[in-house]
Amino acid sequence: MEGLSSISGLVVSQQKEWGEIVTGFETRNKYAVSDDSGRGLYLAAEEAGSTLLRWFLKASRPFTIAVLTEDGRVALRVTRPFRFYFHRAEVADSQGVPLGAIERRFSILRRIYSVFDSTGQEIYRLFGPLLHPWTFEIRDDRGEYGKITKKWSGLLKEGFTDADNFGVMFPADWTVKLKALFLGAVFLIDFVHFENTGDN
Repeated sequence: MEGLSSISGLVVSQQKEWGEIVTGFETRNKYAVSDDSGRGLYLAAEEAGSTLLRWFLKASRPFTIAVLTEDGRVALRVTRPFRFYFHRAEVADSQGVPLGAIERRFSILRRIYSVFDSTGQEIYRLFGPLLHPWTFEIRDDRGEYGKITKKWSGLLKEGFTDADNFGVMFPADWTVKLKALFLGAVFLIDFVHFENTGDN
C-alpha cells in the first residue's frame, strides 16, 4: 500500500456497467481509487460470490473486495461477513494479515462506526452528523481528524445510476495501515448507506 504514503486524501469512484443500469440487477461492484490530485492508485473489485445472495440480499450481502495495484497485484482485501445489524468490515493486507475492522454501533438518530486496530482496540470513530447525511467525520475523544464524504456526481449520473463517488481526507503523516483502514471503510459505508435506496 505504498501509494498511500504521504497523501492526505483519496477519491473512490464506483464504476457502473450499462447492463446493470438498464436491468437494475446488482452486479459485482468495481471502484477506481485515486489520490486527491487525480493520480490513479488502485482498482478495487468485489470478488466472485453467490449470485443468489446478490439477488436476494442486495446491498446486505457479504462481500470481499480486492484492492489491486495497476499491475494486478492484491494490495488489500476488505471482507464483510453477513449481518442484519451492526454491519462490519475486516481489512487485511496482501498477505492476509489483519489491519483492523470497522463496525457500526447502535445509535437511534446518528450513524456511528467504531474503527478498530488489529488487536481489537477502538482507535477512532466515524460519526455521521444528523444534518449532514453524506458525511462521516473521523474522530476520537480529542477531536476530528478528517472525513469521508459522498460526493454528488452530477444530475445525469445521479438520476440514472446509483454509482457513488467518495472523498476521504486524513492527516498526511498517518501510517499507511491506518489510511488503508479508512479506504476499507468507504466500501462498507457505500454498501450500507448508498447502494440501493439512498440514505439509510
